[in-house]
Amino acid sequence: MDNSLFVEQITQSPLDMLAVAADGEWSEASGGLMLNRLGINSAAEAVYRVMLAHPQEDAVDWAARLDMPESALRDALDQLSERALVRPSAEGQSRVRAVNPLLGLEALLARQQAELATQQQRVEASRATIAEAIARYGQEYAVGSGGGIQYIEGVDAIREHLELLNRKVRDEFLTFAPGGAQTTANMVASRPLNRRLLERGVRMRTVYLDSIRRDPPTLAHAEWLESLGAQIRTAPTLPNRVIIIDRRTALVAADSGNTGTGAVAIENSGTVTLMCALFESVWQSAEPLGARPRPGPDGLTKQQGEVLRLMARGSTDEAIAKSLGVSARTVRRIAAGLLDHLDARSRFQAGAHAVQRGYLPAVPE
Repeated sequence: MDNSLFVEQITQSPLDMLAVAADGEWSEASGGLMLNRLGINSAAEAVYRVMLAHPQEDAVDWAARLDMPESALRDALDQLSERALVRPSAEGQSRVRAVNPLLGLEALLARQQAELATQQQRVEASRATIAEAIARYGQEYAVGSGGGIQYIEGVDAIREHLELLNRKVRDEFLTFAPGGAQTTANMVASRPLNRRLLERGVRMRTVYLDSIRRDPPTLAHAEWLESLGAQIRTAPTLPNRVIIIDRRTALVAADSGNTGTGAVAIENSGTVTLMCALFESVWQSAEPLGARPRPGPDGLTKQQGEVLRLMARGSTDEAIAKSLGVSARTVRRIAAGLLDHLDARSRFQAGAHAVQRGYLPAVPE
C-alpha cells in the first residue's frame, strides 16, 4: 500500500467526511465509500452515520431507517466495536452509542499508523537477516566450490571482475552504494564505465546513503549520473555493497565492514532473485535524489528513525555512524534532537517514550 496516499486520503476532517445524509439505502451502490481505507465496509459506515445522526434511537430504529436486516446491523455494530467507534451507552447496558468521530477516527488512524510502523520494522529485520546470510558467502564458499558462487579477493581483482561484467551488461545495472561520501578515486574510476553503460541505453538505478546529500563531491557525482539518465535514490542505511547485473549476476562485498577485502560473485538464480527482491524493497522506501526527505507521521525523518532503532538495539555511536555513513559527532547531534523530540532526559528514557508512542516495538528486535 502507498502510505503517502493513505495519509493523503484522510487529511479531511472526520466530521466533514460524515456530514452527509445518514438515511436511505446502505448498499455500496448508494455512494462511494469514505471509510473503506480504514477497514470499514459500506454497511458498517452506513450504520455509523445513522447512529451519529440519530443518537437517541436504538438498533431497531437504525435498521428500519437503513432498510437493513437486524442481523446485518448487528454484524456492522460488531465491526464498529472492534475499531472502537461504538461504545456501550451510559443509559443502559443493552444500548450502544457512536463515538465522536473526532475521537474515534483519530484513534483508529493512530492504530493503523502503529501497525504500519510494526510492519516496517519487520521489513527492516528481514533485510538485516538477508544481508547477514549473504555476507557469509565470502567465508563459506571458496574458489572453485561451484554452485554459481565465486570468491574474489582484493580491490584490484574486484575492479577487473567488475569491468568484465560491465562489458556483458545488456539491460539493467542495480547498485547499493553504502559508506556515505565516496572517494575521489572510486568516482573517477567509475565514470568511464558508467558513461558507456548509460550511452548504450542500460537502465541504471543506484541507492546511496542519505548522508551523501551533505557531501558536495558525492552529490555532484550522483547528479552527473542523473544527467546521463541514471536514477538515484538515498536511504538512511544500506545492508551491504551490492551490484546486480541483468538480474542474472550479483557482486556482493564479502565483508560489509571492509568492502575492499573481497567480494562474492553470484550467478545462482535463486540467490540472485533474493538479491533483486532486497533491492526493490529498499528502492521503494528510498527517497529520490531530487526530493527533500520529509518527516513521517511520527515527526521523525527516516534517518532519525534509524538512529532511534539502532540506539534501542544498544549500538554505539561509532557503529551507528558507520551504518549511516556519517561522523560519530553527527550521530550525537541526532541523538540529542531525538531526546528533545521525545521529552526525554536520557537515551534509556527516550527508548521508553518511543515504545509508549508506538515508534518502536515493545519487544526489542
